[in-house]
Amino acid sequence: MSDALALASLFGSSFLSATLLPGSSEALLIALLVAKKASVYGLIVAASVGNTLGGITNIFLGRLLPLKQQGRWHDTAITWLHRLGPAALLLSWLPIIGDLLCVLAGWLRFAWPPVLLFLAVGKTLRYIVIATATLQGMQWWH
Repeated sequence: MSDALALASLFGSSFLSATLLPGSSEALLIALLVAKKASVYGLIVAASVGNTLGGITNIFLGRLLPLKQQGRWHDTAITWLHRLGPAALLLSWLPIIGDLLCVLAGWLRFAWPPVLLFLAVGKTLRYIVIATATLQGMQWWH
């Protein structure tokens, strides 16, 4: 597998993993790191950009939802998310919850600049942690 194909595969997997579709970008990142198929930095960038764009897709989907009250769940979500604001997207990497946070950020029409910043930081930090742990484990194992 060439570097370009490894990066493109990870980008695609990361994008799909960030949407409402299931994915396993973390497993692919680990496999590509272990196999040394591309540079560590290239893999982190490909995964982060793909996952961030997938999160943006969820935000766009949230913006398509009508702004009407849905009862107690609505009030709880609004209160919590307004308290945290776009910074809640630092948790956008969490399985299932992260997808919901992105949809809700779009639904609440949070401003784009802080949304993009916190979304990208949250997604990137996850891949940095995974890559660092994998590389540390590889050094320990050998």
